[in-house]
Amino acid sequence: MNLDAAAADRTMAPLPLVAELRQLLGADAVTTDPDDLRAWGRDWTRVAEPRPCAVCWPRDTAGVVAVVRLCGHHGVSIVPSGGRTGLAGGALAAAGELVLSLDRLRDLGPVDPLGRTVAVGAGVPNQLVQEHCAPHALWWPVELASKGSCSVGGNLATNAGGVRVIRYGHARQWVVGLDVVTADGDVLRLGGACLKDNVGPDLKQLFIGSEGTLGVITAATLRLAPLPGPTIVALVAVASATAALDVLAAARAAGIDLMAFEFVSSLCLDRVHAHTGLPRPFGVQGSDAVLVEWIGDDTGWLERLARTTSVPALLGLTRADARRLWQYRERVTESLGSDGAPHKNDIAVAVPAIAALARDIETLWAPRQEGVALAVFGHLGDGSLHINALRPGGVTEADWAARCRRADEALYDLVVKHGGSIAAEHGVGLVKQPYGAWTGTAAAQALRRALKLAFDPRGLLNPGKGPCG
Repeated sequence: MNLDAAAADRTMAPLPLVAELRQLLGADAVTTDPDDLRAWGRDWTRVAEPRPCAVCWPRDTAGVVAVVRLCGHHGVSIVPSGGRTGLAGGALAAAGELVLSLDRLRDLGPVDPLGRTVAVGAGVPNQLVQEHCAPHALWWPVELASKGSCSVGGNLATNAGGVRVIRYGHARQWVVGLDVVTADGDVLRLGGACLKDNVGPDLKQLFIGSEGTLGVITAATLRLAPLPGPTIVALVAVASATAALDVLAAARAAGIDLMAFEFVSSLCLDRVHAHTGLPRPFGVQGSDAVLVEWIGDDTGWLERLARTTSVPALLGLTRADARRLWQYRERVTESLGSDGAPHKNDIAVAVPAIAALARDIETLWAPRQEGVALAVFGHLGDGSLHINALRPGGVTEADWAARCRRADEALYDLVVKHGGSIAAEHGVGLVKQPYGAWTGTAAAQALRRALKLAFDPRGLLNPGKGPCG
């Protein structure tokens, strides 16, 4: 059966499913309450109203197996759900699916300081992993602005990057084992604390970044890194994203060990100021900024840059000052959404292409979007940016959607022209499904589709989402 048609057939769960789920998991682990359905049936996107048939919370991998098999028996689709902080609609249940929340899978295994690994449940929040490992002077170096609420399972399902990619890379580089429940309800235990396993292709990597379309990740064995030494944080004023690259070049030339290099446009800083009450960092409106964090105590490179370019900078030499400066970056998303959800894109190109892409975006957007402000921020040091279009007053929802769709197509043309990706770290989800032509060659898309058919021939897992949806 065509996967899209199969998904369309499953718009309502049969009543026996809900009753059987309650018998299976307990009455407190299943809900059909309308408020719960709205809350648990969506992520941070607002592209469609959530309409799940029910939400359930299994407590372990065996519970997930039972839920998946039961849904298979009733022909009901499943939307796996983590912290629901994604921005591509990957956790949105809008067509009567069952939301399978992994929130109660919070086992934290002992930290192995010798092998530098730890086994955790998929529902463990990112920040809790860090706190669990810190007494051993170790951490999982996948750190996101949403670390307090995003979960390990979601981090892996989207191959999250976050603010430390410039030094540590993406989530897939810090995983040695996965437990995955397949669409048939089988459990795959892929890898583990053993760091070397070359028995054929590395199957666990297929599930990392697949957005819950090939299987449900229930646990992971994570590779850990030593906690970095003391760092310095600086917020540096720049004229544009292009000018920010000069700061990056100066840091690279000085041999600085960068931990983060984050761009925040002046509009984002203004919104953070208005939403949080934090003072404008440089005392005036109109300045973009980069937040730079590096290991060590060398500030000479920044002082030399300030002397030659008159670039103002704020230094966070103490932990409290560094924490305050990070607020200008970490609170951007909530500040932009405080008066209505912006239209979001996360894109990536090779770092040297950022300047040309930024110029092309300005040229593209100005004649197309009268009155639309662009709030831009993101991980400039690894070539990715979050582009947020703020809807002007007086524009209807239908008109706004049409304008954004046209602008997206033009933006994605530019990204492809510069050799980049239209989905830097939040995945394809539901939002970018219509733009399959921009996500790779026809041959690559055919292979992804073949993977979906091989792992989930009935199309039960997160249908219509992700690169394999």
